[in-house]
Amino acid sequence: MPRYALLILPAFNRVYGEASIRLTRSELEVFGLRALEGEVSGVAESVIGGVPYVCFETAAPLSGGDVALLSNLSSAYALFGVEGDLLRPLTVTPLDRLSSDLITIQKYAGKTNEHFTKLLLNVTVLASDFALDGRLSVFDPMCGRGTTLNQALMYGYDAYGMDLDGKDFEAYSGFLKKWLRDRRLKHTAETVPVRRERALIGRRLNVSFAATKEAFKSGDTQRVGVVSADTLRGRDFFKPRTFDVIATDAPYGVQHGSRSGAGSLSRSPLELIRKAVPVWAELLKPGGAMGIAWNTYGGTRDDLATILDSAHLEVQKFPDFEHWVDQAIVRDILIARKPS
Repeated sequence: MPRYALLILPAFNRVYGEASIRLTRSELEVFGLRALEGEVSGVAESVIGGVPYVCFETAAPLSGGDVALLSNLSSAYALFGVEGDLLRPLTVTPLDRLSSDLITIQKYAGKTNEHFTKLLLNVTVLASDFALDGRLSVFDPMCGRGTTLNQALMYGYDAYGMDLDGKDFEAYSGFLKKWLRDRRLKHTAETVPVRRERALIGRRLNVSFAATKEAFKSGDTQRVGVVSADTLRGRDFFKPRTFDVIATDAPYGVQHGSRSGAGSLSRSPLELIRKAVPVWAELLKPGGAMGIAWNTYGGTRDDLATILDSAHLEVQKFPDFEHWVDQAIVRDILIARKPS
C-alpha cells in the first residue's frame, strides 16, 4: 500500500506544539472520512531521521485532488511519499490566497492559536455538504478580534461575525482596514449604525475587497460583515439559512459573557451556548455544519451534544480533538450538521 509522511509545521506555542501531532492525526482521519477519494489507514506518529512525522497509508496512490486537499491540513508543513528509506516530496497547493500576515500580525492576550483555528474551520467544513475549496459563507458568532474570520478570508470565503465586546469590534475593524490599505488591495469599508424602530441595536462593519482592481471592478469580491452586538440577537442582523458554516471558539470563563434580556452578564459558557445554539441553527443553511470549540471544564461533551441535538442538529462521530491548554483550560471540538 502507498505510504505517506506529513512533516508537522513548527508551532510558536510550545503547549500547542506538543499536542499538534495527535491533533493532526485526528484531523487527517476526518479528511479521510469526508473528503479524500481513497481510504486512509495506519495513521500514526513515526520518527524519520530523528524528526517526528505523521505517517499514513492509502489503498491507492493519492490523486492530485487528494494532495491539494491535504495541503490544507492545519499543521502540515510538507507532504512526502515514502519510498523505502527515502522521502519523495509532493507539491502542495494550499487554498491560501492572501498574505499569511493576515493571520499572524495580530498579537494579544487570549488569542486562539491560528493552527487550531484552521483545524476547527477545516473539520467543520468537511462535516458539511460543501467542498473545502468552494466559495463559502462562514459565520463566527463570537468572533472576538477575528482569527476565524481571517482564516476564512485566507481560503477565499466570505466572513461574517458577531461579538458583544465593543473594544474587540474596534480593534478588528481598525486592523482589517489598515491591512487592506497596507496590502494595496482594492476595497470598500464602512462602519454603520444598525437601528430597529429608531433604536440603536448595534454597529456593523461592511467590507468588500478583491485581490486585483480588475476582479473588484467585475464584482469578484470577498465580503466581510461584523456586528458589534449580543450573539443572542443574531436574527436581528442576519437572515435565516444564510451561512454554509458556523465555526466558533466559545468563551473560556469570566473574561467573556452574554447579556441576558435583563441586562446581567452570564459567566457560564455552556449557559450562553445553550441559549445561542437555537439562534445560530436558524442562520445555518441545510447541509451546513456548526463547529464549537469549548473548555471541557465548563461542560462535558455529552452536555454540549445534548444542546446541539435539541436544536435538531446531527452530532458527528469524529475523532477526539481534546487537548490541554493550561491549568484552567482543556479544549475540545464538537461538530454537528444541519439536515438537508
